[in-house]
Amino acid sequence: MKHLLPWSPDLTPLMLAPMQGLTNRALRDLFVKWVRPDVVFTEFIRVRPGSKKPFSAVDRLEAASQDEQVPLVVQLIGRDVAGLSASARAAREEGAVHLNINLGCPYGRMSRESAGGALLKDPTGLVERLLAVREQAEASFSVKVRSGYDHPEQIFSLLPVFDQCGVDFLIIHPRTVTQKFGGWADHAISKRLVEATSLPVIVNGDLNTAETGQAVLAQTGGAGLMFGRGAIADPLLFQRMRGLAPAEPDQRGRAEELQFYLVELLERYRLIFQGERQVLDKLKTVMTMMRGDQFFSREIKKMLRVDQIETLQTILLGLH
Repeated sequence: MKHLLPWSPDLTPLMLAPMQGLTNRALRDLFVKWVRPDVVFTEFIRVRPGSKKPFSAVDRLEAASQDEQVPLVVQLIGRDVAGLSASARAAREEGAVHLNINLGCPYGRMSRESAGGALLKDPTGLVERLLAVREQAEASFSVKVRSGYDHPEQIFSLLPVFDQCGVDFLIIHPRTVTQKFGGWADHAISKRLVEATSLPVIVNGDLNTAETGQAVLAQTGGAGLMFGRGAIADPLLFQRMRGLAPAEPDQRGRAEELQFYLVELLERYRLIFQGERQVLDKLKTVMTMMRGDQFFSREIKKMLRVDQIETLQTILLGLH
């Protein structure tokens, strides 16, 4: 059975990746209104064991923050089958129609508790967990997956499992879980995956410029691309890919982009986070993705060290 995908058939979608601590509803709202990703994802929503209270109040707000023009995919991470089912059902009750399960997170207790990328260590246990989410999705069900737990060829042995569980599309980050973010994403694996499955494959990993994005799309034949750290550092990457902004910014354009981006984000963060310290810390999480900025790395490092929003704004508005 084919399900409704979160993009139209004539589109090569450019997606904003789910990134923990970053792609909350405030940041997504800014991206949707400003650079219009074709699909956006929530941060992963952590599934609590059991089925009584799978969702927090904040989880419900995140799942409910839909935009009529840009589809939202709710991503879940967890190992407990009852919890996955209940969480998927709770997301659906908040209006989510597109669901995703995280099979790639390499960090923290998610791995130690056999969730995220660590689920790939137990392929036989995947079926029950994937079906628990698939059964609750009104439209598409997808997986965001690494190429393997510790072997980059594992993904090919998982394709029958994805078919059996009614997965509608795959998002591949072609590193192993044990690599974390070391080395480089191997898009030769992405290309082979596209050739090995009839499922649409969205390609993710080390896509930091429009030139790289276009090259990887041509190399792999993927159905679309997903941008993570590159887009957080440079939201206009979506428009650069579409030819609606210069492929590479000049210094003045970059200054204007950063000033608009961080001021707008600051205002949105003040609506959902409490107190100057929390707002400032959240803004710094975004700016961490910009440490290597080609024009303003020194100023960004200064902003990362400040302890007052006013000081940060003074540095920011002085960019030129």
